Amino acid sequence: MSDTPKRPDGNEIATTGDGRDITRGWVSPNWLLPPEDTVLRARGGGNLEIYREVLRDEQVAATFAQRRLAVVSKEWEVQPGGKKRQDKAAADFLREQLKAVNFDRATDTMLYGVFYGYSVAECLWAREGRYVTLDDIKVRDRRRFAFDGAYRLRLRTMHDPMPGELLPPAKFWHFRTGADHDDEPYGLGLAHWLYWPVQFKRQGMKFWLIFLEKFGQPTARGTYPANATAEERTRLLQALRAIQTDSGLIIPEGMQVDLIEAARSGTADYTALYDRMDKAIAKAVLGQTASTEGTAGKLGNETLQQEVRADLVKADADLVCESFNRTVARWLTAWNFPTASAPRVWRRVEEPEDTNKLAERDQRIYQMGYKPTLGYITDVYGGEWTETSPPPVVPTTPATAAFAEGDATDSVDQQTARLGREADVPIRDMITVIRTLLDKAGSLEQFRDALIDAYPTLSTDHFAEMMAKALTAAELAGRYDIVEQALGG
Repeated sequence: MSDTPKRPDGNEIATTGDGRDITRGWVSPNWLLPPEDTVLRARGGGNLEIYREVLRDEQVAATFAQRRLAVVSKEWEVQPGGKKRQDKAAADFLREQLKAVNFDRATDTMLYGVFYGYSVAECLWAREGRYVTLDDIKVRDRRRFAFDGAYRLRLRTMHDPMPGELLPPAKFWHFRTGADHDDEPYGLGLAHWLYWPVQFKRQGMKFWLIFLEKFGQPTARGTYPANATAEERTRLLQALRAIQTDSGLIIPEGMQVDLIEAARSGTADYTALYDRMDKAIAKAVLGQTASTEGTAGKLGNETLQQEVRADLVKADADLVCESFNRTVARWLTAWNFPTASAPRVWRRVEEPEDTNKLAERDQRIYQMGYKPTLGYITDVYGGEWTETSPPPVVPTTPATAAFAEGDATDSVDQQTARLGREADVPIRDMITVIRTLLDKAGSLEQFRDALIDAYPTLSTDHFAEMMAKALTAAELAGRYDIVEQALGG
């Protein structure tokens, strides 16, 4: 007997905020939810300021900028939600709105949500005639916002920090990312994984500086006899301090001064720690390390690592575009084009195919007996195309007839031989003039000067006219062959 019910249950069962969530307990819809990020709660008391300090690290800043710019550098497009005229009009309208507000800038700022876990932007609406337009997109500081027990976005203000102001619908565009379940409205950003590598790196740098300060020059040590007075010990200490700045010093007789140097062997462990943490940061942000250091020969397959990075770029681009499509794109379409399907914004992340290889492939398929359609050619190669018709038969002119002796069907060998005979006379005359100049010249310099003086008299007009006639005749012969083949001759 089948266990499938007759009717599916459309109710949400694993609800949160009503005491059914065993991980949270009962949460009032008006209470603000704390983030579940363990690092953020333990090290920063839930304040994102500690993650802003992580972003100050030069390796974090460089790699995360590389990841953001890899997304923004891809061109964005707007596709209609359907094939109706209203669908296309809605897409054209949205495209103009995004150009006006600089969608790339908004995308770049919203991508910081990948680092922190979530992003919030406010949409500023305006009116132009009967249309609601997008006047600007302002990405706000996420620290000003929080989510309540009903997962609603609230604005924390000076007058109402807890629980904050409940925000109006169709006004704020936000997304979250990185969490391993949907019950975490704040997401889980890269900063969660980068916090400890940055901390270890900074602590290592701190100890490294102490090491350099201590052992950059030897530490002075002075010894004094057991019966030394307090004044003698003070004088010895003053002498030791003088070593740091003076090139020479004097000490009382009977006192001894030594220099203590660090006994070191092996590699510099602080440098290894610093480099190791930088690699950990690059791997967390980019998915690999080859984009920031080293070569493919040292770090493995460069092609594979570039593919991993491309996956991250596509995921980031889809995150921003899909969240925008579900909110702002739908709002604008509902207000201005109620009967249209909402358009979609997306970025062209995949590298375009090599059109030369595509053309070679299509040519082989054509030789197999298959002809591509006009729609396929337009989709693959772009542009506007029309089918060509067989070339018209061009009548011969007197000039071409004179060269081809009235027959455009002569073979290539016959026309080549004809050209050689016609060109023999002017070429032979030019060679005779050049040979005479060479015989009269006493040196190569004299021959060069004589040849330069005689160059204007060596006319090539007859030769050029003959070549033009020959090329015209060859073209007519080629067209004649095509017409003959088309007519089945």
